[in-house]
Amino acid sequence: MNTLYQLGISLYRIMAGLLAPFNTKAALFHRGQKEVFNYLGGFFPGSNKVIWVHCASLGEFEQGRPLIELMRKQHPEYKVLLTFFSPSGYEVRKNYEQADYICYLPVDTKANVKRFLDLVKPEMAFFVKYEFWKNYFEELSDRSVPVYLVSAIFRPSQLFFKKGLRANWYRKVLQSVTHFFVQNKQSGDLLGQFGFSNYTITGDTRFDRVAEIAGSRKELPLVEQFKGDARLLVVGSSWQPDEELLVEYMTGNKQVKVVFAPHEVKDSNIKRLMNLIPGGAIRYTQAEGADLEKSRVLIVDCMGVLSSVYRYADVAYIGGGFGVGIHNTLEAAIYNIPVLFGPNYLRFQEAVELVNRGLAFPVDRPEVVRLKLEELMSQPELLSKIADGCRRFMEENLGATQQIMQKVFNN
Repeated sequence: MNTLYQLGISLYRIMAGLLAPFNTKAALFHRGQKEVFNYLGGFFPGSNKVIWVHCASLGEFEQGRPLIELMRKQHPEYKVLLTFFSPSGYEVRKNYEQADYICYLPVDTKANVKRFLDLVKPEMAFFVKYEFWKNYFEELSDRSVPVYLVSAIFRPSQLFFKKGLRANWYRKVLQSVTHFFVQNKQSGDLLGQFGFSNYTITGDTRFDRVAEIAGSRKELPLVEQFKGDARLLVVGSSWQPDEELLVEYMTGNKQVKVVFAPHEVKDSNIKRLMNLIPGGAIRYTQAEGADLEKSRVLIVDCMGVLSSVYRYADVAYIGGGFGVGIHNTLEAAIYNIPVLFGPNYLRFQEAVELVNRGLAFPVDRPEVVRLKLEELMSQPELLSKIADGCRRFMEENLGATQQIMQKVFNN
């Protein structure tokens, strides 16, 4: 099994190089892998008090970010190295100011791992949510470097918890983890069934992050003017199937105003969305001086404002549920509003819990969307009840970051 794993990792790196001329993401990954040791060699060896935080991509970064920022605040004696595996994480956050060093994670070959750890010499390592790299975990353990898994979530369907030689081999990776900080009881129970008692149920650090974002939200006069006295539906991180579903609803209900904030804000995608909307729409970047009060649809065609747009919503729809999975529901729920999304949400613990509490609603076809939105938009008492439920839900789940800090640093 070890030989097959090493072979698979090496083939992955080779394939990225072969695809680089034809695929932007592969090209970024390949270039990042080529440059990473030159980058690290410019800084290390140096500081001998380094904390290493690894995030697969952008979503995991949002879970790791509260921890990084609290560590910087409470333990400024440490330097922070932040690594990413995916270009979609690194390219967006490569200038993040709270980390001292940011780079790609060298692929998990034994030679890379030894070279990386010889340079960096971390005093502790944090892996966020899903990342399980066998050679890194085992080498860190051999060097007596504590390994912490943060905001981890486990399911019975994962290979760790199956039977057979392959599952037994893979489960050994978990033996290198010093402590698991898991999101829910199910995760802890699964670990316990296989002899792991080194876990704490802390919840998801993203709750702390969205609370922080909401606390520093921006005033958006253009959105406020656009909404006026109307009910407002904010469609966040949308993809084409989400948009087509909601446009069909809009044709039958002309009272509700809609803000679309598509996942991709490149010009070609914005133009496609504008052509899809009957009666047209106004682009956020061109809304100054427009007759917003008489407009029905506003399209956010820039980055960095969606989390503040949600504060003006009566109901939010989160995109991605007709693809690989929904985007960040907590970013909207923090404003105590009901949330809708497509059917692919079961991998997201916070979304499942919101649904179970009657605070979020999965939809899969136009008729279901129409009925649910009409119900929500026409019943102020229902919105008030959901607001109370969202408030309690958020309050119950805040504080994961501080719990982790207390356990790790004995604060």
